[in-house]
Amino acid sequence: MSETNIFAALRGGGRVWAIAAVHGEHARLRAMHARLADELRPGDQLVYLGGYLGYGQQVRETVDELLLFRRAFIAQPGVEIDDIVYLRGAQEEMWQKLLQLQFAPNPAEVLQWMAGHGAAATIAAYGGSMEEALLTARDGILALTRWTGTLRQNMRAYDGHTQLMSVLKHAAYTEDGALLFTHAGLDPSRPLSAQLDAFWWGSGGFATMASPYAGFRLVVRGADRRGGGVSVGPFTATLDGGCGRGGPLTAACFATDGTLLQMLEV
Repeated sequence: MSETNIFAALRGGGRVWAIAAVHGEHARLRAMHARLADELRPGDQLVYLGGYLGYGQQVRETVDELLLFRRAFIAQPGVEIDDIVYLRGAQEEMWQKLLQLQFAPNPAEVLQWMAGHGAAATIAAYGGSMEEALLTARDGILALTRWTGTLRQNMRAYDGHTQLMSVLKHAAYTEDGALLFTHAGLDPSRPLSAQLDAFWWGSGGFATMASPYAGFRLVVRGADRRGGGVSVGPFTATLDGGCGRGGPLTAACFATDGTLLQMLEV
């Protein structure tokens, strides 16, 4: 897959808003969008940092809200279609793997792991259940193929849901090389093209970065599996306030030099 397909390039020179992982918290996302509608200025760009699915009980409504706000945002004068970017997060990565569960060598174990990491809410949102999945896993590949096929069909019934999942990016960066946006961070020892699963699950080295990564002034992530909370340092920023797990949803606005201009919580 080419870098054009997996990375999004944001034109530099303007402010960039980044929205942390939502995790199925529709009401918080809707409230954040209401705040953003008052704060966005011509020339601003918008990056959602992944983690739309899972945990919360309104996954479908959350995806609908993402699509509705996208339409409103790109309808503004001067806004280009590339001014809004959606990153793939751990939940979206799990969902794609779940839809191919019949190819896993140990599907029951995979399901048990996913059950402990928020996937049950997404399965329920599209007409399935974790209990049904575990029972189906015992019946073999054909049964699992029918089950995952039903989930796919159910998702296609909701306008725009499948299409949104198909355009998610691994990371986004400003064309001037100042800002880099990821879901869960990255491994500072690897180049951007070799991050692999570090984009979804993070790396222990992210929180201790003592110098800029690959020339970027600031690397911004929207999820922290360790639950360390919101923090902004000289080279990294974490915006995960715990949305979907009892905490608020956070968004932050950055200048092109990496300066934090504003932070919102709902």
